[in-house]
Amino acid sequence: MNIPDMIVDLLPLFMFLVLMALVFTSYPIAFVLGGTAVLFGLIGIAFDVFSFIEFFNFVPRVWTVADNLQIIAVPLFVFMGVMLERSRIAQDLLEALQLVLKRAPGGVALAVVLMGVIFAAITGVVGASVIMLTLIALPTMLKAGYRPSLAVGVIAASSTLGILIPPSILLVFLCELLPMSIGYLFAGALVPGLLLALLYLVYILLYTLAVPGAGPRPPPDGERTGWPEIRRALVRGVLPPAVLIALVMGSVLAGVVTITESAAVGAGGALLLAFSRGGLTLAELGDCLRRSTMVIGMIFFLYIGATGFAYVFRVLGGDDLVHAFMGASDMGSWGILLFAILLIFLMGFFFDVLEILLIAVPLFGPMVAPLDFGAHIAQPDVIYWFAVLVAVTLQTSFLTPPMGLSLFYIKGVAPSSVTMRQIYIGIVPFVALQMLCVAIILAWPQIVVGLPHQLFDP
Repeated sequence: MNIPDMIVDLLPLFMFLVLMALVFTSYPIAFVLGGTAVLFGLIGIAFDVFSFIEFFNFVPRVWTVADNLQIIAVPLFVFMGVMLERSRIAQDLLEALQLVLKRAPGGVALAVVLMGVIFAAITGVVGASVIMLTLIALPTMLKAGYRPSLAVGVIAASSTLGILIPPSILLVFLCELLPMSIGYLFAGALVPGLLLALLYLVYILLYTLAVPGAGPRPPPDGERTGWPEIRRALVRGVLPPAVLIALVMGSVLAGVVTITESAAVGAGGALLLAFSRGGLTLAELGDCLRRSTMVIGMIFFLYIGATGFAYVFRVLGGDDLVHAFMGASDMGSWGILLFAILLIFLMGFFFDVLEILLIAVPLFGPMVAPLDFGAHIAQPDVIYWFAVLVAVTLQTSFLTPPMGLSLFYIKGVAPSSVTMRQIYIGIVPFVALQMLCVAIILAWPQIVVGLPHQLFDP
């Protein structure tokens, strides 16, 4: 093989390496993805393996998003998350949960995890959740004497539950990238999401029992909290989000409405809730709309760049290169699945969650979907199993340095006394718990497919 032919065969590898190098620059990743696609498209033209007219194929591929009614749910969920951040629902929810758990070891940390579950079930916007939990819960935990590493670790991990627990924006995009039913995937992700939250709760409970100083209980005040006080706190703090969960997620799982309709109901419900609780002016509503527009624009610019990158990568033979590697290594079904999950985990150190989703899933999804795992899981369920495994693994990308966005969100709004070293130490056990959850789901796929079969199969 001569040198030009060798260069042509390795162009996809060079393309990926250039992308990895450019990630560490200060340029927005959406433009890095799009720019890398254009650059290697031109290089492909020079080597006669790409044609200029193929750049026009970017347009219909991007248009598939605008033409997909399910994707309309994404901006609606973003708006719902921003509106809930502006209302006092988070403060009231934390106060209610603290009141119930105030005598439990690590009670405030347990309350934060439960808050993460509840907010994950009404909005899948991780950035809004981590900032909101940091502003509301971190001062309370530090004032109560919690170790800063435990406090920030709990907040960072709890806020990422929005990736997995429906209605997750990531799950919506997964259904766009792979041929899946959105209701079936939502049902499949629910139990793993609750399992991961349970692992967090068990860890916090055991850790604070073993090291009481890490999450001290409040000193006895000599007063017992009466049931009327608890009931008022629960009605004010827990009932509103519970109603939103029923409207948004319950309606989809019950098959009453589509994901887009449920997102519209949720956005309207969040808006009414914010107005009814007072404090939301027209000026603040305008600010919420502007912030929502910025987030939505970032998401779709990223999708455009990743779509261009994926198309050029395929045309230059990226899929063939990966398939050749897999075939030469003779990995088998389990080897291919584990390699895909491991690569997605490692990409989490350098890429944002949507970047990984839009690059890795179109590459590995079609490879994993037809694999046969025998009696371990029925073949039609493999694609849902893989999607949930990806969703759990992608949570680590918010926590692992140097690109762990949750860590920078926390540092940006946390008191100056909280150091990056404490933040890095705090997330280590929760990353381990996330990978433990991946291992459990790998071993028992019924955790994913059991509920969808009960809800949707005759």
